[in-house]
Amino acid sequence: MSNTSGSSTKPAGTSPLRVAMASFIGTTVEYYDFFIYGTAAALVFPTLFFPDASPAIGILLSFATFGVGFLARPLGGIVFGHFGDRVGRKQMLVISLVGMGSATVLMGLLPGYAQIGIAAPILLTLLRLVQGFAVGGEWGGATLMAVEHAPTSKKGFFGSFSQMGAPAGTSIATLAFFAVSQLPDEQFLSWGWRLPFLFSAVLIVIGLFIRLSLTESPDFAEVKAQNAVVRMPIAEAFRKHWKEILLIAGTYLSQGVFAYICMAYLVSYGTTVAGISRTFALAGVFVAGIVAVILYPVFGSLSDTFGRKTMYLLGAVAMGVAIAPAFALIDDPVA
Repeated sequence: MSNTSGSSTKPAGTSPLRVAMASFIGTTVEYYDFFIYGTAAALVFPTLFFPDASPAIGILLSFATFGVGFLARPLGGIVFGHFGDRVGRKQMLVISLVGMGSATVLMGLLPGYAQIGIAAPILLTLLRLVQGFAVGGEWGGATLMAVEHAPTSKKGFFGSFSQMGAPAGTSIATLAFFAVSQLPDEQFLSWGWRLPFLFSAVLIVIGLFIRLSLTESPDFAEVKAQNAVVRMPIAEAFRKHWKEILLIAGTYLSQGVFAYICMAYLVSYGTTVAGISRTFALAGVFVAGIVAVILYPVFGSLSDTFGRKTMYLLGAVAMGVAIAPAFALIDDPVA
């Protein structure tokens, strides 16, 4: 394809920064929805959805429902990735946003165990599966949009914007729970915890407005213009690149597991085991999220200079080294 032909597939007025910022905001909205569940699983769900269990078992059951979202994420990534290659990135990102937001709002309206019995935790788990399925398509799709609009020399920098959405969404979710956690315990447990979930309706509207204003990925537009869209993208990808796919998926576990321990489990551990106040625990997660938002584009830019593999390995090692000191500080915060 000639240069003239190739450039014609990229809509006029599209800028890498605009698409990157839109990806960041959209991902922030999705991860706000995903992470308020983690905070609620630590602070609320054991009491409301598993009241007959002991406190320890209630927390374990609550985090079990949190975990099912991760079972659905790979499936969501495969399905949304497949159809993203078939019908376009933009359309699938809109669907993932609506699916995630709808599940979150329904969680905020869900009666507890005292009202509908065993149906409450079952429905909660099903909605969590929908959340996991939707966010599985969100991360990859938003990153693709940012990277495919970016110049070759800055793909790491612009690709980092969608990654910034995870800690940004976490920080906003934590701030929302911090606000409602100032209510008396009775009000917080009866209706206050629902407010961050219901606020998702506002974020859905904002996210949809941004998503619908995006143009399609120029790479996908070029493939479509050349009638080169394959019938079964997922089969084609695994047939040609199955080793790379499995290797990268396995490598991501180190970062993913550590991040979710920090953003969800440590809130429960700090408040129930180490005796840290709910306010202080949420404040710590909020500050960590802000630091991550600032550093993502920094290390994304460094990856354009030193390579993705080098920066990823440095980050993985740093996370491993930080685990022991982090737990030591939580167990003895005045030390």
